[in-house]
Amino acid sequence: QVQLVESGGGSVQAGGSLRLACATSGYTDSRSCMAWFRQAPGKEREGVATIDTYGRTTSRDSVKGRFTISRDKAKNTLYLQMNSLTPEDTATYYCAADVRFFCPDGVVGKLGSRNWFTYWGQGTQVTVSS
Repeated sequence: QVQLVESGGGSVQAGGSLRLACATSGYTDSRSCMAWFRQAPGKEREGVATIDTYGRTTSRDSVKGRFTISRDKAKNTLYLQMNSLTPEDTATYYCAADVRFFCPDGVVGKLGSRNWFTYWGQGTQVTVSS
């Protein structure tokens, strides 16, 4: 049984940093598209960043230069380093995984891309105050 467990959320002031982690277990396939999504109250869940089997990454324009997705295969853990946080980054952050060599185009840009992912964590709250 595949499980994804996020951690690292919290409350910070604007300009601060957080590092989210997503520990995975039960995921035995060598193929993986993994992603971070976020959902603010009253808004659609949106893709934030992805990393594929080969370590190639994408991120949405609003977080480029501030957020970095990475993965430690030895620890079976996905990370999201978030710097220069703004109140607009306030949301529940979710990690997601799917068995693919590559991440589909548009994960970080298309509404509904959450439907492309099979496995989800329970989410971790990030709150940024001004």
